[in-house]
Amino acid sequence: MVYRIYVEKRPEYAVEAKGILHEIRHLLRIKSVTGLRLLNRYDVEGIGEDLFRKCIGTVFSEPQLDDVYTAIPDGADVVFATEYLPGQFDQRAASAAECIQLISQGERPDVATARVFLLTGHPTDAELAEIQKYVVNPVEARLASLDEKQTLKASYAIPTTVETLTGFTKLTAEGLKDFVAHYGLAMDADDAAFCQKYFISEHRDPTITEIRMIDTYWSDHCRHTTFGTILDKVDIADERVQKAFDRYQNMRKEVYGQRNKPMCLMDLGTMGGKYLKKTGVLKGLDESDEINACSVHITVDNNGKDEPWLLLFKNETHNHPTEIEPFGGAATCIGGAIRDPLANRGYVYQAMRVTGAGDPLVPVQDTMKGKLPQRKLVTTAAAGYSSYGNQIGLATGMVDELYHPGYIAKRMEIGAVVGAVPEENVRREEPVPGDVVILLGGRTGRDGCGGATGSSKAHKLESLETCGAEVQKGNAPVERKLQRLFRTKEATLMIKRCNDFGAGGVSVAIGELADGLSIDLNAVPRKYDGLDGTELAISESQERMAVVVAKEDADKFIAAANKENLEATVVATVTEEPRLVMRWNGNVICDIARPFLNSNGAEKHTAVAVPKAQDAARHVEEKPLSQMLADLMGDLNVCSKKGLSERFDSTIGAGTVVMPFGGKTQLTPVQAMAAKLPVLHGETKTCSGMAWGYNPFIAEKDQYAGAYLAVVESVSKLVAAGFSAEKAYLTFQEYFQRLGANPTRWGQPMASLLGALDAQVDLGVAAIGGKDSMSGTFENIDVPPTLVSFAVAAGNTDNVISPEFKLPGSKVVLVRPSRGEGLLPNAESLKRVFRQVETLIAQKKVLAAYTPGFGGIAEAVCKMALGNRLGFKADPSVTKELLFGYEYGSFVLELAEDLDIGETLGETTLAYAFEACGERVELDGVQKVYEEKLEPVLPYHTTAESDAARPVEALNFEAVTRVSPRVGCAKPRVFIPVFPGTNCEYDSARAMERAGAEPEIFVINNLTPAAVAESVEEARRIIERSQMIFLPGGFSGGDEPEGSAKFITAFFRNPALTEAVHKLLDERDGLMLGICNGFQALIKLGLVPFGHIVETDKNCPTLTFNTIGRHQSMLVRTRVASNMSPWLSRCQVGDVHTVAISHGEGRFVADDETLKTLVKNGQVATQYVDLAGEPTMDVRFNPNGSYLAIEGITSPDGRIFGKMGHSERSGDNLYKNVDGNKLQQIFEGGVDYFKI
Repeated sequence: MVYRIYVEKRPEYAVEAKGILHEIRHLLRIKSVTGLRLLNRYDVEGIGEDLFRKCIGTVFSEPQLDDVYTAIPDGADVVFATEYLPGQFDQRAASAAECIQLISQGERPDVATARVFLLTGHPTDAELAEIQKYVVNPVEARLASLDEKQTLKASYAIPTTVETLTGFTKLTAEGLKDFVAHYGLAMDADDAAFCQKYFISEHRDPTITEIRMIDTYWSDHCRHTTFGTILDKVDIADERVQKAFDRYQNMRKEVYGQRNKPMCLMDLGTMGGKYLKKTGVLKGLDESDEINACSVHITVDNNGKDEPWLLLFKNETHNHPTEIEPFGGAATCIGGAIRDPLANRGYVYQAMRVTGAGDPLVPVQDTMKGKLPQRKLVTTAAAGYSSYGNQIGLATGMVDELYHPGYIAKRMEIGAVVGAVPEENVRREEPVPGDVVILLGGRTGRDGCGGATGSSKAHKLESLETCGAEVQKGNAPVERKLQRLFRTKEATLMIKRCNDFGAGGVSVAIGELADGLSIDLNAVPRKYDGLDGTELAISESQERMAVVVAKEDADKFIAAANKENLEATVVATVTEEPRLVMRWNGNVICDIARPFLNSNGAEKHTAVAVPKAQDAARHVEEKPLSQMLADLMGDLNVCSKKGLSERFDSTIGAGTVVMPFGGKTQLTPVQAMAAKLPVLHGETKTCSGMAWGYNPFIAEKDQYAGAYLAVVESVSKLVAAGFSAEKAYLTFQEYFQRLGANPTRWGQPMASLLGALDAQVDLGVAAIGGKDSMSGTFENIDVPPTLVSFAVAAGNTDNVISPEFKLPGSKVVLVRPSRGEGLLPNAESLKRVFRQVETLIAQKKVLAAYTPGFGGIAEAVCKMALGNRLGFKADPSVTKELLFGYEYGSFVLELAEDLDIGETLGETTLAYAFEACGERVELDGVQKVYEEKLEPVLPYHTTAESDAARPVEALNFEAVTRVSPRVGCAKPRVFIPVFPGTNCEYDSARAMERAGAEPEIFVINNLTPAAVAESVEEARRIIERSQMIFLPGGFSGGDEPEGSAKFITAFFRNPALTEAVHKLLDERDGLMLGICNGFQALIKLGLVPFGHIVETDKNCPTLTFNTIGRHQSMLVRTRVASNMSPWLSRCQVGDVHTVAISHGEGRFVADDETLKTLVKNGQVATQYVDLAGEPTMDVRFNPNGSYLAIEGITSPDGRIFGKMGHSERSGDNLYKNVDGNKLQQIFEGGVDYFKI
């Protein structure tokens, strides 16, 4: 039987429904719709009615927030529903099913969800169609029936064999061309002829599996066929580019000697690294047959002891998937980027996101046919990437977006990541016959079938309707489990070789591990029945890894994976004969010789023509300074992206050295991200930095200069942040129009790569990795010629500085290299400038540094002024041409003392104004323009129902006495449970360890009903021997079904665990702490504010969605309102701490009576406060709109404490660009409690 329930947020909490109504009325401009209600519909099959009723108020809804219906409520004028397409991953349904299983400890039921829209008003048919088009992306979803379902069991046609393409070997040239078109292949007719020749030699016709697999293997995405095309003829009309080409030719002779190496873009892109290695400049490179990510040797200090580590980094694009399905495409962009260093056994701890879009402020009605609105792409892609990164527990230290009309052709979505691993954790060996391949992680579905070939095609008008199967869906909690497993030395030392599942699925991920392989496709775990052998072979379902282990290690490795709640299955064997063989249903459906597969298809040839570059210099027009500053700071490529960036968790891992925005106002954006290396125990001063460079408006006119300056900009940003240029490495992202057979179009990447090569050799900094995407074309629109340079270096946290002005009265200077040709700096002069700036920073003679970019020195000074609200008075010699022109490779420095260096620009002032060229401009007005430009699309300081001015009382409850335990303990044990989606366990354990406690992390296993029962019993045993329970932060169950911590609450409502918790609290005087997701669990269990696990009702307090309608990540200031709790015994009432927050559901809500009781009892522990230390409702300081600005509350006796702020994210040299007391000693207070 199928049970159905509808759940709706009460009007005061219906943030999403209000947001959609606002978009319909103001973006779509459909005023006929006057009201909108949004219901979540759940259909459940496979459980009894009693269990279903029990789950209504615990899994599907929250009594405090939701209304529940058994039928669609009356009163709406229009009703329609939407649902995911069959086969698309639905995290809400999956989490609901898992929660039900935790409660029942039985089999996991079937759950289907839908969203039901109830409209008030009378839209026309055309208007309704427009609304439905806006809320339904046909790539992933569809309109759903409102009828009752009889069953949720899908009826699958079970395939038994795959098609043999009879007659393929006899096709004519014209027939091969038709064959390619008929099957929608990415290969061309020459490739098809090459295949035909091979199968003729094999004396047989191919199967469809073989053709699809070969098409994937040889796709531009997998094998970089565009970059591998042989350049037969090169004509260059630009003198600089010709000179660079001649230099490249000489490098080839020096590197290759007498070897005859074909010339291609790939050779050009890798020549810098080869040449600098040959000449002894490139050092520290880690080289192996496993090429998953850039890898270099570094030394890490761990508690004063030097250790050899590998530093790993990688950039990834998902331009095509994000263009057609922005949430899933962007989510799997970061997911795929993470898995590359992960395959090298690295723990990924730092991420950067750089994207390109059209103007998101353009009205939705002006959207080009066949395209999603730019606003929708910008906001939904940001939601997807941040959702995945936040869930997996990855600190995103920098987020930026470029706006250029060319990106309307196809969006640019880049994720760049940094990882690291102790060298002793890595084993690399050649697989030998008899070794086995284990598939780890997620199951296989149709999602992503054809993704590699799809991303290799130009985007066409029908792409939105036809590309659905190409989009992968991400499941971040599964990838988090992979991260945990690969952080375990015992597991990684069993791995001989590893590959991540990306483009091409099984056929590529497993197919690349060894020359000879026998793959059993029947062994591949499936999401559902009905997949045929071809789909199993090429599906790009996410969160999967393939590892080669010795046969005798297989059981041990699978057991280690299962311990981390991961599925692991042997699916292949390494064989002697160099052939890729796949079997399905007892038949061989693929049997390809390795040399043929590795050939990458028919050899491609082309000619290249590079025209003379256009003038890319910025010509400054004379206008009043006020107008020039307003125009500049209101430019889409200069204005504030804070509303974009702050939905990304920037502090998880407790290693963030500089926040994305600095100063007391957190408004000055950093130019490079920096994070400490992820040592598991102890402290380190070793950190990594990453910066990016690229200006599309230069590159579209002069590709050579654009790429050269991208390298200069990325390295300069690292230097300005306190890193060394000599220790930097590069990785490039190339993104160009579809080149076809047009030599002039080929000239764009040619000129770009020559510019990048010259920059590498001139500066002595090598590109050791990169990613190309060569399909940036839609109809007759092309993306701008794009080469983004990412620079990475290891450094010391003591040297890291930030760009915000620190003090009034400081001397501000410009240190710049002499000019070379055009916009380019003289390379030797630039290297001297790098060394000079590095030395000054190391000597602590620089307070702030900024390297000018898109907006020149004017942008630099304005942004440096924002963070601490300091002004700038220019030297009389400063001109508007100097302020507003390009100055790449230069540095604006705020000096700590009056040094005679560089050129004097001026000085900082206490007055918040910009004085230059005889004019004075108040910076408040400039700041307003800067902040307001993208506020309609990406808000960060306004909410729909702003009550920022409402006064909030500062509470004071000074403890006279506190509870104490009857039995003390020198080193209390702390139970830290890890649920699917938990991501703060490492930070939490470190904080407890540092405070003197003994943490015990336990992973809850829900792979099978038996595993759930075993986890319950083991958790009970651990609680019995513990003194504390610490529920850490994260996204248990992906914060689904529509609400946080339901996974945790379902687990702890098991009678055995409820009893164990009550015994800990009541009989052993234990303590409980919940932070973020843990606080959400405590309040939904009733542990706060009641002190026991209780059945909550509509009158109980809870935590709900932030009023801004999205995730918030920043540093906040919290004030201690009561120190009654043992956890706060080291704090005084009135103490203010600067604490990291990162959550989407942190808004504390309660009725007036409850609030009065909490205040009276001293249970309001902490409040959000502004810069003056006053509690506030202003969203800039109270990030979620909590009543009474409440950040944390306690149980009546204070022994249970729940708070949203991540006090565990503290340590040496963290968040250096934001002042404040960042050490909140609640963990030490908890340990002190047991010292009696």
